[in-house]
Amino acid sequence: MSADAGAAAPFAAVPDALRPALVRRGFAALTAVQQGILAADDGVRDLRIRSQTGSGKTVALGIALARSFADGALAQDRRGPLALVVAPTRELAAQVKEELSWLFADVPGARCGVVTGGTSVAREQVQLQRRPAVLVGTPGRLLDHVGSGALDLGWVKQLVLDEADQMLDLGFKDELDGILAALPQERRTHLVSATFSPNVQALADRFQRSPILVAGTPAGAAHGDIEHIALKVGARDHYAALVNLLLLAGDERTLVFVRTREGTSALADKLAGDGFLAMPIHGDLAQAQRTRTLQAFRRGAIHTLIATDVAARGLDISDVTSVVHFDPPIDAETYVHRSGRTGRAGQKGRSYMFVVKSRANFARRLFHEARVKERWEGCPGPAEVRAHRLEQAGDRAAHALASAPPPGTAERAIADNLLAGRDATAVVAMLLGQMATGPCEPSAVAVERDVPPAGAAKAGSKSATGPVPVAASDAAAPAAAATTDAPTSSPPIAKAVMPAAAAATTSAPEAPPVRRLAPGKRGKAGAPPAWQRQAAPESMGRGPYGNRDRDGGAFQRFRINWGSRDGADPRRVMAHVCRRGGIDSDAVGQIRVQFAFSTFEIAAPVADMFERSARRPDRRDPHLVIVRDRFGGR
Repeated sequence: MSADAGAAAPFAAVPDALRPALVRRGFAALTAVQQGILAADDGVRDLRIRSQTGSGKTVALGIALARSFADGALAQDRRGPLALVVAPTRELAAQVKEELSWLFADVPGARCGVVTGGTSVAREQVQLQRRPAVLVGTPGRLLDHVGSGALDLGWVKQLVLDEADQMLDLGFKDELDGILAALPQERRTHLVSATFSPNVQALADRFQRSPILVAGTPAGAAHGDIEHIALKVGARDHYAALVNLLLLAGDERTLVFVRTREGTSALADKLAGDGFLAMPIHGDLAQAQRTRTLQAFRRGAIHTLIATDVAARGLDISDVTSVVHFDPPIDAETYVHRSGRTGRAGQKGRSYMFVVKSRANFARRLFHEARVKERWEGCPGPAEVRAHRLEQAGDRAAHALASAPPPGTAERAIADNLLAGRDATAVVAMLLGQMATGPCEPSAVAVERDVPPAGAAKAGSKSATGPVPVAASDAAAPAAAATTDAPTSSPPIAKAVMPAAAAATTSAPEAPPVRRLAPGKRGKAGAPPAWQRQAAPESMGRGPYGNRDRDGGAFQRFRINWGSRDGADPRRVMAHVCRRGGIDSDAVGQIRVQFAFSTFEIAAPVADMFERSARRPDRRDPHLVIVRDRFGGR
């Protein structure tokens, strides 16, 4: 057997044209999902591909798409692509295009293209004129090109919806319907996702006919290469705990998840001010900036990337050793997707989730639903960080001594001068201490070590009945509050160990305390104080829902866990409320934006309908929770 034949032996079932690319790429064997595609795909039925992130789904997808190139289809006088891949984000679309490009490099005429929002429409139109055989794109931009006539989808034989659950979360249903209307009825439709929630299964049932399920891993199976760690932290110690984790990580790549776009910039600015190589990535960044940020993270120019769930979805960056859930995920599915950014391609990874004492039961439920076995630990303190950094310095020194050439005469003369009259051990120890210094000193962390055991929540408490909505109390969730604990520009952490009490003072100011009126000052006996009653500014006047009742009868008050800390203002709250509840702005009364939350009024005739609509998770902003305010009345 020749060397080439021996190298290609593990890929005997792979289409001939794809084997050389796999060998060049360094593949030694196929992954479970890739083997599943080869075994199950009959070339006729639709595929429903489920496997963990980082398991080789894109290559598996390429193996299935290669059937579109049979029977001389590439040589036909086509006016459009043969295969269409729809991805929810720009980064994922670009990544899929790159993967398919190297896989199809030896297939004549199998050129791949990509079209996404945030890029030049004119350049993309030139690309489409070259008739790529495989086109990858985001839903909105694909529909734009279809509408302008630049893209003809009448030749598509295979459609792929990649990360289908994320497209639903982002509200792309209308765009998908528009794309489907432009596709031929006779086609194959494949869905690819790490998880298949009921919503995704409903989507799949709409688009697919007698699909074949290809499961690279069992449903809900834990990623064996990821170590899941719950870190017990104090309510105000999230930033200090993150600093210590990053100091322990050194030059390793770390991906940090926060809840909001504003939070990514605030946290990245604060870390950069303290000497860390950190940058944010979120949907508001221009595409060019997002690309530069990801390239810098890939090549190691920055070690820490602060991201939202949407921006990081589908990112395939090798050697991400740690994922940190700075703000907790909203559910188990989000946790699985976040954690899947590490432990990829057989490498080991760690997933750290910050847990305060009051959220311990919620965290346990989340780990249980995600089907992972977590380990509970206290956050690393200054002593642990310094010991680890000193050990690293010793390893670097030992490596340098083993690999560096012998010192010259000048170096020996300086060394002899330094050692003259000094203890050699003391000199080496001092130099190792200097090597162990970093961008800043570790911070003291007031760790919540007494996390209650499972099921220990008090009867009737919020943590005993389910996840606590952030809007259920005047204070935001502790982990979320840490997102913007400090201004975006902050002085470096002091070189001395920061006491826990001092660390607490660096947090952002709390929402101003509510001033309660003394009993009997005004109003009826037992009536709520004035700050609890809804104001009745004359500017509201009479609207389509009648006069405002000063006791709150004509309007009902609601609360949302979105405040000025996270960029809320009355205009943005109004837009979100109207969209979320399907109401007109005339039905919205007074809006009050606080530091950690906002309250708003809804006209009583539509309040119940609004509450039912707002109770459903929002696809665009799933972390925002709306509840009827406990002082709003009914």
